[in-house]
Amino acid sequence: MDRLSKVVLLFVFIGVVMIGCEKKIIQSKADLAYVTKQAGKFAPVTIKYDVTILNENEAKALKKIVEAAKLMDEIFRRQVYSQNILLRDELAQYQQPEWKPYQDLFEIMFGPFDRLEEDKPFLTNTPKPLGANFYPEDMTKEEFTKWIETHPELKDSLEHTFTRIERKNKKLVVVPYSQAYIAFLGPAAKLLQEAAELTQNASLKRYLNSRAASFLSNDYYQSDMDWMDLDSEIEVVIGPYEVYEDRLFGYKASFEAFVTVVDPVESEKLAIVGQHLDELEQNFPIKDEYKNFRRGKYSPVKVVQEVFSAGDTKAGVQTLAFNLPNDERVREAKGSKKVMLKNIAEAKFNKIYLPIAQTALAESMIPMISFDNWFTHILMHEVSHGLGPGKLVLKDGTETTIQKQLKETYSAIEECKADIGGMFTYAQLCQMGVFPKEQEPGIYPTFLGGIFRSVRFGAAEAHGKANMIAFNFITEKGGYTYDPATEKFAIVDDKIRDAVKALFNTLLTIEAEGNYEGAKQLIEKYSKVPENMQKVLDKLQGIPVDIKPEFEILKQL
Repeated sequence: MDRLSKVVLLFVFIGVVMIGCEKKIIQSKADLAYVTKQAGKFAPVTIKYDVTILNENEAKALKKIVEAAKLMDEIFRRQVYSQNILLRDELAQYQQPEWKPYQDLFEIMFGPFDRLEEDKPFLTNTPKPLGANFYPEDMTKEEFTKWIETHPELKDSLEHTFTRIERKNKKLVVVPYSQAYIAFLGPAAKLLQEAAELTQNASLKRYLNSRAASFLSNDYYQSDMDWMDLDSEIEVVIGPYEVYEDRLFGYKASFEAFVTVVDPVESEKLAIVGQHLDELEQNFPIKDEYKNFRRGKYSPVKVVQEVFSAGDTKAGVQTLAFNLPNDERVREAKGSKKVMLKNIAEAKFNKIYLPIAQTALAESMIPMISFDNWFTHILMHEVSHGLGPGKLVLKDGTETTIQKQLKETYSAIEECKADIGGMFTYAQLCQMGVFPKEQEPGIYPTFLGGIFRSVRFGAAEAHGKANMIAFNFITEKGGYTYDPATEKFAIVDDKIRDAVKALFNTLLTIEAEGNYEGAKQLIEKYSKVPENMQKVLDKLQGIPVDIKPEFEILKQL
């Protein structure tokens, strides 16, 4: 063999070794039957929207916005887990049929951790870091806290919602999102600017341009303010918002996007709720000093058809509605906007909710359940996010937020507050005549049926914990009853309202006082799944847990 041939063979050998090394990212995988079962819990649904709502220019702008939203998927994958991109690339190499369930579940969960099973790993031996990929994976709470104590001038930037923490030369270093994700935020900004040039709507043009600027400046205040003023047939929000993924402190926001078109008839019908916010707050079962009338009174409610979603909102369970922005400065200046995703809600109600309710609830409860009751509670859940205590002032005069005081407990407490507040305020509006009074009795069994749907997403997830707190607290107060003979649950009519009121008081008070220890104790006591509930949950195995959206617009790009 000549020298050239030997050199060629050497390079081939090195290449094979390198490829083999790359494939070692996946060092273990869960049982195929388990992964197939978990991926099968998501029913594929084609997500359509009414294309006639938009004119030609707006339709072109919509496609640009969707392209920008797709980049939020890329950022979020990197926020979830440091190895996500390597895992995705390796998975793509495998064409054998037995790898398809792993690929599907990885796509649904945005990583190798099963969000339905308390982030159980299915493509790695490594547990999911509590801080996801917002912090160094080996960083502890103690290290972070000590670093702040020794570098108090860095406290605000270290705890900032839009910064990533890295370790360099044994130091914790702050990296703004605008730098950490510039490879995606730069192109996304350009696409939003191009969409702004296409639209004829002044408010949409303003929001798209200001949000593009936010991507590059890391300052989202003005674009959040502009989003509150958005009055367009295209309703879009894109950027970093929810902090659920950061289970270490609950500080860091994940990127997401909702691209939707407005359903004008439904939005007009529900907008009336925004006219009664002070009255609802006044009726809250807490001390007057804890009631918050300082927030902006402008609180639009919109019902929309989802066109595309991305990032945090698309991971695992699909969002039914959202209430934004989360910036308390914007909420105090302008309030918040509630957006209801009606086509997503209808798909879930028909495919998932009704079969679950028919299995879990007593027959006498079923006639009281309706899509209108379920959809309206979702609305009032989002309204309740924007009500209640806001900024806090500590005894030493320091101004802070509930989120910072409650730390990792915040998401579960706030979601439970919104759930219980949703029932409480819905009932209030029925009693006030805003909604038909005859709808009020159906509020409670409709919510109870929804608990069984939500808990299947995972009792350790924020929404799952929130539902378990509600279920166990109300059961303890006698508001829910269980029949061992039929293995079904029912509402106790003469106790349910007092139980809801008592829990609402507890949650609002914890938030108003920034009571971290109280929040921990409430979660610890009430967040476990009881045996009788588990019996019912075991019967739901054949019902999809959620939908897997297949967006029709992607075929047009």
